[in-house]
Amino acid sequence: MKNAFLLLFLSISLFNFAQIKGKLSDEKGNPLPYVTVYEDNTYNGTTTNEQGYYELNIKKIGRHSIVFQFLGFKTQKIAIDVLTFPHSLDVKLIEESLSLNEVVINLKDNPANQIIKNAIANKKVNIEKTAKYKADFYSRGIFRIKDAPKKILGQKLDMFDEVLDSTRSGILYLSETVSKIAFQKPDKMKETIIASKVSGKDNGFSFNNAASANFDFYDNYLPFDVNVVSPIADNAFGYYKYKFEGSFYNENNQQINKIKVTPKRASEPVMEGYIYIVEDSWAIYAVDVSIKGDQMQNPALNLLTLKQNFSYNTTSKIWIKNTQSIDFTFGMLGINISGRFTYVFSNFEFDPPFTKKTFTKEILSFQENANKKDDAYWNTIRPIPLTIEESTDYTKKDILQTKKKSQVYLDSIDKKKNKFHFPDIIMGYTYKNSFQKWSANYGGLLTGINFNTVQGWKIATGLSYTKTDREKGKYTRFGADFDYGFSEAQFRATGSFIHKFNNINKSEIQISGGSRIAQFNGDNPISELLNSVTTLFFKENFMKIYENNFISLLYQREVTNGIFLKAKVDYLENKPLFNNTDYTFLQKDKDYTSNNPLAPNDNITPAFEKYNLVKAKIEANINFDQDYISRPDGKYNQSNDKYPVLTFGFEKGFAGSEKKYEFDHAKAKITYNATLGNKGILSLNAKGGKFFNADQISFIDYKHFNGNQTYIGLSESYLNVFNLMPYYTNSTNDSYFELHTEHNDKGYIMNKIPLLNKLKSNLVLGYHLLAVPHTSPYAEYSVGLDNLGFGKFKIFRLDYVRSYQNGFQKDGVIVGLKFLN
Repeated sequence: MKNAFLLLFLSISLFNFAQIKGKLSDEKGNPLPYVTVYEDNTYNGTTTNEQGYYELNIKKIGRHSIVFQFLGFKTQKIAIDVLTFPHSLDVKLIEESLSLNEVVINLKDNPANQIIKNAIANKKVNIEKTAKYKADFYSRGIFRIKDAPKKILGQKLDMFDEVLDSTRSGILYLSETVSKIAFQKPDKMKETIIASKVSGKDNGFSFNNAASANFDFYDNYLPFDVNVVSPIADNAFGYYKYKFEGSFYNENNQQINKIKVTPKRASEPVMEGYIYIVEDSWAIYAVDVSIKGDQMQNPALNLLTLKQNFSYNTTSKIWIKNTQSIDFTFGMLGINISGRFTYVFSNFEFDPPFTKKTFTKEILSFQENANKKDDAYWNTIRPIPLTIEESTDYTKKDILQTKKKSQVYLDSIDKKKNKFHFPDIIMGYTYKNSFQKWSANYGGLLTGINFNTVQGWKIATGLSYTKTDREKGKYTRFGADFDYGFSEAQFRATGSFIHKFNNINKSEIQISGGSRIAQFNGDNPISELLNSVTTLFFKENFMKIYENNFISLLYQREVTNGIFLKAKVDYLENKPLFNNTDYTFLQKDKDYTSNNPLAPNDNITPAFEKYNLVKAKIEANINFDQDYISRPDGKYNQSNDKYPVLTFGFEKGFAGSEKKYEFDHAKAKITYNATLGNKGILSLNAKGGKFFNADQISFIDYKHFNGNQTYIGLSESYLNVFNLMPYYTNSTNDSYFELHTEHNDKGYIMNKIPLLNKLKSNLVLGYHLLAVPHTSPYAEYSVGLDNLGFGKFKIFRLDYVRSYQNGFQKDGVIVGLKFLN
């Protein structure tokens, strides 16, 4: 009885504030979800929810004409006299019968092809009609999990237990936003969110926004993980086959042609489904298409379905998108999640008088107290009624939230998770006080076990204390790290303090100091794990290290939008180190090279003499024309892909133990990623610099370049590494220039090659150049396949590389193990 009253209450609350409300169903009484409902000759519309219910906000009593539009069913226009609110109107829709007689069939010509050609030819005209507007925008996002496993890879999956039912299914995420948007082609947008709601979070700010819903089929490409070719792109006939399914007439007696679109090659980023084109104007009437995750190079995604409906105004004669939905399913490791985003655009104002202040670098902002709107507000403004499941989720999680914020609850959860177990000595341990928002961490020993020829077997661990204020974007961290080398019989320790002041300008200070092991190249071109493998199994000690005793102070912040500054001062005492062990698993008859990168066969002469130095550095990072999102919890920057990112830096060494160690070093860097339609991404990383007064500086302070002698690659791309170059052969204390560029075809070529297209991989072409004085330039050319793997795990890359310096040097195959990054 209690549950019956709850259902009755929720059902009544769904419609208490509706102006015109009702239910859409088919002739058999089955509810019709996501039917487009709008007032005729206006842009005031909505859509039905999953149970077929709708609410249409009409404020004036009197005579109104309501249109109900749903793909596969006849569009109905119903005139009603509204005397009081709310006004109930239930409608049954009749299935549409398509006619092939509306188009003259020519056995030699595919009628669908001509319709698509007309749609492509008239894109510019149709785009210009909606190139500039203001509108109201509503979005709702929901994620559900079904039959969640209790364990993954032996580890408990208990983070969702409180929201799951007995079948371990339920809603993981539910959110809504209401906003005002201004848009101007091609890419200017300003959105102000006036209401935001996240289930179970009274301080929740939804990430739903209009920019993420801006999928325009009039454009050549739809921006997903890769650019997906639109069915009416300029080059669409190279990717799609079309079939005329028939036509029908809408409520305005306009002929609508239904075209089935099918990929020519299922491996490419193209969609399958239906597009509806209006005869004569050749505008889009509706879209109902799907794409598989592996076609978008997102293997975790199973299927994504995108639907759009357009409404027509006989006065303005404009077809405009008024509803859109995105459905998707994805899963990995037994976790299966489905989701849906629903969007409603309404109250369009075309060609409004925008000013220079309309569009700024702030593309999205929140009104004050946007997340504090009460249920009465949402019930009057929400264009799509909540389902009973969604209403129940809000109610349940609101209650749960109050409970979860209490100290009693948080302490009870912490008490359970803070229990110490014997394996924690090896694996690590964290103690949390969730109510006071701090945690203490012990790093364990397992991840700190490594081997190198100076320290021998080394164990390392760390301790840290962190206090976080997520709402203000602040955190404070104290840490200490320790390591001990058994062959060296040396203990070292460092301490650090970090405080981030806010998440607006990212202002942060760091203080650290102590004694540590450091690589000659501060970019750490070889990881400790990989070095351990090369030494123990192949007796190749590529990593060259020294002792670095230091005190460091760093401050960084964004000084203005798009310009980020970093300043750092270090006091350094650097000491040379020597090999202390020749231990190895294999290759017993082979000798290790020395720890001196300048004299690999000399185990007596140090690479440098012990010295002291102070270094001061300043660096500026410039993102041109950077947009940003303003949220109460921070500023979120959006780089502009049209422009490169520039970095300038200056470093000065002074107060050295001897004058010869002092120097000046100026440097600059430019990075750029250009998306070439559906033909992939061209990436560039160019660096250059010059030392002054640096003839006798220590080898440590030279400019070192990221070489690789292991034939193993660890990064996503190779835009900062020479994969066949020795680590220190081209180091310099003079001028230098290096260039890295790669073109990743994102499947553009590979998807067209029979058999190879089944790999669903990417062809990557690379060129790498290094120029320093007094030696010939060093160059590498590479060709490789990325996005390799098994099933949903695309974690490998293979490249064939050739290097040249004074002629051909060597070649080899680089095996990319991206999961180790």
